[in-house]
Amino acid sequence: MTSRLHLPAGTAARGPYAVDIDPSTAGWDHCALRVLDLPPGGEHRFDSADAEWVVLPLAGACTVRVDGELFELGGRASAFSSVTDFVYVPRDAHAQIASGAGGRFALAGAKCGRRLPARYGPAPEVPVETRGSGDRSRTVRNFAAAAPAGADERYGFACDRLIAVEVVTPGGHWSSYPPHKHDEHRPGTESVLEEIYYYEIQDPRGYAYQRISPSRPGGADLLAEVRHGDAVLVPDGWHGPSIAQPGHDLYYLNVMAGPGPEREWRISFHPDHTEGYA
Repeated sequence: MTSRLHLPAGTAARGPYAVDIDPSTAGWDHCALRVLDLPPGGEHRFDSADAEWVVLPLAGACTVRVDGELFELGGRASAFSSVTDFVYVPRDAHAQIASGAGGRFALAGAKCGRRLPARYGPAPEVPVETRGSGDRSRTVRNFAAAAPAGADERYGFACDRLIAVEVVTPGGHWSSYPPHKHDEHRPGTESVLEEIYYYEIQDPRGYAYQRISPSRPGGADLLAEVRHGDAVLVPDGWHGPSIAQPGHDLYYLNVMAGPGPEREWRISFHPDHTEGYA
């Protein structure tokens, strides 16, 4: 098992961030995640450099100023309560996050080439779906998903390289199931994407389990008990299931990016675990 893939709460903290994962610390090339705790009246400034970012409230409201343009985010009480509005920060920009009441904010990022305009993502326009059935059902919030083939052009949110979604899994349910992977470039079938999972548990005393199994000799291999504030890196391999402890709903934020010529999210399911799946 490669424990470097599991980052318990606090172990990826750096500077002002409770979680700070960038390509250099993750050992890869594309995607990044920061989690910022702001006290009441707090503010934080950052330069986006060669990456695009989405500022996503996990708990609380804030304003985001991007190169002088101001966006107001109503936010939410917690990651479990509802979808939220968000702001897209392009590369080569200066941004400021400020919160009167304080809160917790995720910055999902990916290195990119194009500089798109700064934009506001309204909560009512976030596509929400239920995946799976029975004890495999979960709610997926596709706030910055790459549109699947045939989807309405309004699906998700336009980014250059970044793909990001939120998933809420009821206690006792299996999520990220069947196990799937995206570590080979197979046009029309599978795209190469690095991935970060960031977890919150509705009751922070609870826990969940995350499995990654190798898709190639020497590949990623992990079985971890994850808790509130933990993160897991998925450089390759079959990932899933994510299993929520009974009585403790599980939230995770997925951040993905890769080297492919197109921004696309194409996955392969593990052939041993798809029979009878709905």
